[in-house]
Amino acid sequence: MMNAIDWPQGYLPGATDNFVSNEVILAGLTAAEIWTFLTEPARWPSYYANSANVRFHSGDGPALALGRRFSFDTFGFTINAEVVEYVAPARDVPGRVGWHGWGGEGDGRLDVHHAWLVEDLEGNRVRILTQETQNGAPAKELATTWPNPMLNGHQEWLDGLTAAARGASGDGS
Repeated sequence: MMNAIDWPQGYLPGATDNFVSNEVILAGLTAAEIWTFLTEPARWPSYYANSANVRFHSGDGPALALGRRFSFDTFGFTINAEVVEYVAPARDVPGRVGWHGWGGEGDGRLDVHHAWLVEDLEGNRVRILTQETQNGAPAKELATTWPNPMLNGHQEWLDGLTAAARGASGDGS
């Protein structure tokens, strides 16, 4: 059985202004190999062109942890974020990381919950699921934009993440 994202109140898919879901299942990588590239935001710009200017608040970092606050630029927004879920992958336990992010002000404010699930599967496979829900006027605009910038952007993030992990593991396939 594959696991699912745990949603906080106010961010349940279908009850927000925008939702996007991306997933890959690959052979030859483990959740542990993916985890460092995902949970160290300073690495994101090296494999995901739509992230920049990663900063940690209060001298925290370089890795995400429960309660840790950070910010980064993406999709034309500076997103301030706080990690609200963090469970490193372990045997039979999927890795889970999620943050509440916000950016903009007034009618231009965007509030998001971005969650990741990374789990080892039978047959030397790994599953990476990333889902994001959004509220606010910018979310409504993103939901009706074609092609979907969130869907395409998050797919680029997944593709870059897995390529970076493969490169580090010595498996360039």
